[in-house]
Amino acid sequence: MSPVKTVVGLAGLRALRHRNFRLFWSGQLISLVGTWMQSVAQAWLVLTMTNDPFMLGVVAAAQFLPVMVFGLFGGIVADSLPKRRTLVATQTSAMSLAFILAALTATGTVQVWEILVLAFLLGCTNAVDMPTRQSFVFEMVGREDIGNAVALNSAIFNAARIVGPAVAGLTIGLFDISIAFFINGLSFIAVLASLLAMRPADLHPATPMIMPKTVRAVFANLGEGLSYVRRTHIVLLAVSVVGLVSLVGMNFTIVIPALARDVLGSDAAGYGFLMAASGVGSLAAALSIAFLGRPSERMLIGGALVLGALEVALAYSRSMPLSLLCMFGIGAGGIAMAMTANTSIQLSVPDGLRGRVMAVYTTVFAGSTPIGGLLFGALAGAFGAATAVLLGGVAAIVIALVAGIFAWRWGLLGSRAAEMQAAAATASSTAATAGSGRTPAIPGPSN
Repeated sequence: MSPVKTVVGLAGLRALRHRNFRLFWSGQLISLVGTWMQSVAQAWLVLTMTNDPFMLGVVAAAQFLPVMVFGLFGGIVADSLPKRRTLVATQTSAMSLAFILAALTATGTVQVWEILVLAFLLGCTNAVDMPTRQSFVFEMVGREDIGNAVALNSAIFNAARIVGPAVAGLTIGLFDISIAFFINGLSFIAVLASLLAMRPADLHPATPMIMPKTVRAVFANLGEGLSYVRRTHIVLLAVSVVGLVSLVGMNFTIVIPALARDVLGSDAAGYGFLMAASGVGSLAAALSIAFLGRPSERMLIGGALVLGALEVALAYSRSMPLSLLCMFGIGAGGIAMAMTANTSIQLSVPDGLRGRVMAVYTTVFAGSTPIGGLLFGALAGAFGAATAVLLGGVAAIVIALVAGIFAWRWGLLGSRAAEMQAAAATASSTAATAGSGRTPAIPGPSN
């Protein structure tokens, strides 16, 4: 028996039986290491150039504001154009921006405004890339394996969170910071090669939506995705919890550089290892969910609670080992919450709406960073990094408790009836519109 067949025979790795997904998964594993290297290196570069934690929030806002503004329109692109070709274009754009930042840094001519411009352009790219990439996973594996595919994608994302920050910290300490940006640029070659090597015949593409040609048609199509989210409680809960907790509780990355330096007395390597500890926790949670089965809505709320409680503990910690332990738990709680939300949405949404509904999710998830980044960057600048982390943790706990009340009222806790109804509505909607070339009718509320 071949090694591939042996590996994919394991229940926790069953999505890897799809050749296209194996290619994509492998390419992403390499590329994401570079992405995390750039994220850490860019934050450290900005902090050393400005000595102002608020500027970390400004850079984050520049990168994620386009996602918040244009992300929903990216969903229309995802539902209208071939997703594989779209991803080739967006990944090529991101690669070019990484090489430009590497060149500016290597020559010693980089300015803060240039970092802001490049971050903004990367955000514009991500506004299309994120909903397309999220919805493309379904086309590679189909409905049966989507939950496992989401878990495996989360696993490599968080494996990269371990390797990327640690390697970036060591690279900055041993070499020039521009090397981190250059390695990120090279890493995109892996994902581009995987996309080009795929077999289009093995994909499960939805019937493409006709690209709207008028402003009125554009907003009508956006309204379909937003209406589905509003009317389907399981999706509304997922989007709301992830969006609000991301706003207040997952912007700790903005203040961790200052926390590492000013509170814990560490350097770039210490900052990298703090971020890596979060990645270890996230990877542990992702692999546990992959092998133990699909997450439940209880995990959505519980993950947010764990994240908030450990951020409170992190705010009071003055010990590096204790802080690393807190970051481990924060990563685990955050990924449990995000994976539950992603899988719930993927299983509930009709095929013809997947790009637009995933655009709502990615817009809310990533779009919370500009607001939260500016807010917590300002709080860190005015009151210190520890206070900013404390306030974010308390807010996350409150959000989780309120979400738990709504989930209980909507019957989403302790019963799979809501999920089963949403899945049935999706299946009937898809079947009714197969081959019609029209967007499926929006199913009613899932409660």
